[in-house]
Amino acid sequence: MKTFKFLMLVMIGALLASVGKAQNGAYQVPYVNNLYMLQDAESRSISPENLSGGKGEGGKIDPTKGNAKANSTKYGWKANPYIFIESGEEVTLAEIDGSGVINHIWMTIGRDVDDRLRILRFYWDDEKEPSVEVPVGDFFCNAWGPQNMPRINSVPVVVNPLNGLNSFWQMPFRKKCRITMENLDKNRTTLYYQVNYTLCKVPRKAAYFHAQYRRVKKVPFKKEYVVVDNIEGKGHYVGTFIARGTHSKRWWGEGEVEMFIDSDTKHATIHGTGEEDYFLGSYAYKKFFDKGWKNWEYVPFNSPYSGFSVAKDHYDYEGCFGQYRWHIMDPVRFKKDFKMQIQILGWEDGASNYYPLQDDVSSVGFWYQTEPHNKFPEFPEAKDLKVK
Repeated sequence: MKTFKFLMLVMIGALLASVGKAQNGAYQVPYVNNLYMLQDAESRSISPENLSGGKGEGGKIDPTKGNAKANSTKYGWKANPYIFIESGEEVTLAEIDGSGVINHIWMTIGRDVDDRLRILRFYWDDEKEPSVEVPVGDFFCNAWGPQNMPRINSVPVVVNPLNGLNSFWQMPFRKKCRITMENLDKNRTTLYYQVNYTLCKVPRKAAYFHAQYRRVKKVPFKKEYVVVDNIEGKGHYVGTFIARGTHSKRWWGEGEVEMFIDSDTKHATIHGTGEEDYFLGSYAYKKFFDKGWKNWEYVPFNSPYSGFSVAKDHYDYEGCFGQYRWHIMDPVRFKKDFKMQIQILGWEDGASNYYPLQDDVSSVGFWYQTEPHNKFPEFPEAKDLKVK
């Protein structure tokens, strides 16, 4: 018995030592159960009031020279809370040298602008091609303009009134980080933003964050819509946002999601049962008023890991919808390659049959992987991004 107790004490001691080593070594993301742990890391933040993120450099802009100089009355008092991005201009929002982790990004770009025409790009270390290339709205699970912006209360993405866009995706980098925004609109952009990050040592096995946008205005008949493909390397897929502009009154979400992992060809390893099922809903997101299908309405929802929204303004469509699904508790692991696609199927009214649709579909795929990554497809032009 004494020998057993001794061995248990040795094992517990070794475990505690390993935990302590992990906490005192590479940066560990804080959470509720370890907020009391001290770490060897430095907190920094980049905003228009501290464009370099330097220690003690906030609020130093002369109130007579800041963008808000007409309103500022005291040195350091909101002299430069926003920046301007001219039409056709791409501006660096943040450039960080060294090793660290982006923990949170907040921004707002105004109440009456097309956020599909403001493009976010993230570059890790010394790469020339972006690892993130997504319109602002879609990056934050909004595709139908600020006037139709649903509230999002998920774990990694939060959208609060009025147009307060928040990302809590953890984004490590080892040498450098650069974030840009391009303005494809004819009008100037006024951007308020803040990038909160930690300077620290990054764990050896940490992968890099990626997000890719795609759009097909009219999906070819009987063709699948590809969310992401040509992903090569080791990593895990962590989330999907899909926006649907439907051209008919019939139910549009019968298509099944397929995930091809590590050299899958004709048949996928992960094959779901339907679009609304993948986004953790069921039976067409509907609330029924009787036993039949005649009287119903959509029930929007948003939760930590999935959500569904309905745009109030339908533009040229019968319906405009947004859906998000985060694989935080169930990341999809791949060792060599990954592809995800979805069938674009509806329900034939009165025929009890599936019907291929040709809807307007756009998406953002989110994943982590080792670098280097394959070059993304050519980004759509401004005319192909607009939803009106």
